Amino acid sequence: MRELVFALEYAPSTNAVADILAANPETTIHSLSCHVSPDHLWRVDHVTGGRSTLNELADTVADTEYYTDCLARRDCEADWETQVLDRTDDALVLYSYWSRTPSCTSIPHLALDHFGDGLIFQTTWVGRRYEWRIIAPDTTTYTSFRSAIENEIDDTTGVTFVRIGDANDATPDDGEPSLTPEQDAAVRAAVEHGYYQTPRKIETYELAEELGIPGSTFSYRLRRAEARLAAAYVTDHSSSARLSSPDT
Repeated sequence: MRELVFALEYAPSTNAVADILAANPETTIHSLSCHVSPDHLWRVDHVTGGRSTLNELADTVADTEYYTDCLARRDCEADWETQVLDRTDDALVLYSYWSRTPSCTSIPHLALDHFGDGLIFQTTWVGRRYEWRIIAPDTTTYTSFRSAIENEIDDTTGVTFVRIGDANDATPDDGEPSLTPEQDAAVRAAVEHGYYQTPRKIETYELAEELGIPGSTFSYRLRRAEARLAAAYVTDHSSSARLSSPDT
């Protein structure tokens, strides 16, 4: 099997969900399943975050003027609905169903058009970054699909292609460290709240309170993320950062 990993980056005020996630970096959306046919799309997503943010997301995806995954970025008269399947204080499970119209398309529909049946989709949405992973048969070529995405999205959305290759090889082509969504959220929150500034503007226990998680959990996630980022930095700069031994 081959995989394609890429990410959309939404500019402010271009996607209601991205705006909410950017304002609440502790909140993440993971796809539990995503399926597509020529005329329909249906998916189940798991959302984690604070209660008020979950309420805002549930209301937004139900009331927005166009389907969240629609690349047209306008009301294209598609027939769609989103329902809450399950709800706890810090998690939400959403089911969405969309009937496609000639003026609307989505990433799964583009993939179906270019690759055919038998595709697997995985998504993670943190902040303004909406990452997609598509697994397809070994014979798949991605050039035309990549061009189709770039042609569909407008100027307010950037797209970065992270990896194309064997699905069994988990190392990204660009060498960037792979953080879990929880680690990513911890680092983003630390940066945005001034944890790394001098003097430090917030402590880890305060960040944990902001995110609504135990302090030990936040500290563990942040340490693991910092370890991965530091290891990646040293690896990338090992050849240029070597120190010569002084003459004796």
